[in-house]
Amino acid sequence: MSFEEMWRDLAPLGRSTASGGYFRQPFATAERECADWFAQEARARGLRLEYDGFGNAVAWWEVSPGSAAEGGDLLTGSHLDSVLDGGAFDGPLGVVSSFAALDLMRERGFTPGRRIGIGAFVEEEGSRFGLACLGSRLAVGAMTLQQAEALTDRDGVRLGDAWATAGVDPSQGSDLLAGVGTFVELHVEQGRDLIDREAAVGVASEFWPHGRYRFDFTGQANHAGTTRMEDRRDPMLTYAMTAVAANAQARLAGERATFGRITVEPNGTNAVPSQVTAWLDARCATDDGLARLVEAITAQAAERAGQDGTGLEVTPESVSASVGFDADLARRIAEPRGWPVIPTQAGHDAGILSAAGIPTAMLFVRNPTGISHSPEEHADMADCLAGVEALADTLQGLAG
Repeated sequence: MSFEEMWRDLAPLGRSTASGGYFRQPFATAERECADWFAQEARARGLRLEYDGFGNAVAWWEVSPGSAAEGGDLLTGSHLDSVLDGGAFDGPLGVVSSFAALDLMRERGFTPGRRIGIGAFVEEEGSRFGLACLGSRLAVGAMTLQQAEALTDRDGVRLGDAWATAGVDPSQGSDLLAGVGTFVELHVEQGRDLIDREAAVGVASEFWPHGRYRFDFTGQANHAGTTRMEDRRDPMLTYAMTAVAANAQARLAGERATFGRITVEPNGTNAVPSQVTAWLDARCATDDGLARLVEAITAQAAERAGQDGTGLEVTPESVSASVGFDADLARRIAEPRGWPVIPTQAGHDAGILSAAGIPTAMLFVRNPTGISHSPEEHADMADCLAGVEALADTLQGLAG
């Protein structure tokens, strides 16, 4: 089946008729339909499916017994889940391209000297249980089963219960990556670097460090009409000023700071709130820069809380240090083809595997809108097919 046919079959799953965006949250209906699609594509190619106890899957192109070359297994792939109302390409492009690249290598008559696996990691976005790259973190042992089982979604559903409903047994653990010697992930670019360079394909050099921080602002619920402005202890005001401060601090430092999610209690139109909880996403070029940015935002929030008579508590929910990809591997992939080597401010499963000591590379496919995590995310079909060829060339060079 061609790339175009696979893309057409996958496209309706989890798509909103209202916005055109995608809702493929892990272990919910649409994402499980995507997982079934993955299994069907694997079986259609005679690949051996392997699952772990966390919902991650790998479809293996096996080699003849005794013929495996040195270097361990070669893994590619990405993820199938989405952010809330996300784009079609973030994650699925890497999975569909992996199947298409395998088909292209077979058409060329290539026989791999290493096992090649196509992976689909779960909850890469953190859109349901709040922790990005959850499946790959568990697969490499970067977090414990107990920590994971305690995570809850916005409706209070525990991850452990979601696993049970989906028929996933975490007691099995994971050995999917036990023999993996190299990981190559293809992904749509989530910025404008390749547009500016007029290049269809690029190679990643590093990830910026990034973190998610929960800001709990507390105040006093009161009547919106009878309470004088000077008598209020309004946490919404403290939050609003903190969001403005985050924007200013990030612009001054040339970094990134975003408040993209909030909850309000009691959430009434005619009441001063008693509590506002807001989540800050912060990303910087260096680990020290990230620490300084969050410290500056927190200091201004605390100062404002003092003025407003409100309370503030800041909790780091996840912080990922900078990750540099294998420089020699990136150079081997990029130089012969003249592909640019570029940094990325987004996080990916590739960063988790790289931090775990697996030599890792990433290929990016140009996004002509420069927009991601949105229904407007896009990649032209010609660039997608260029990405398939680039991935096939890369895998063939590494698995020969």
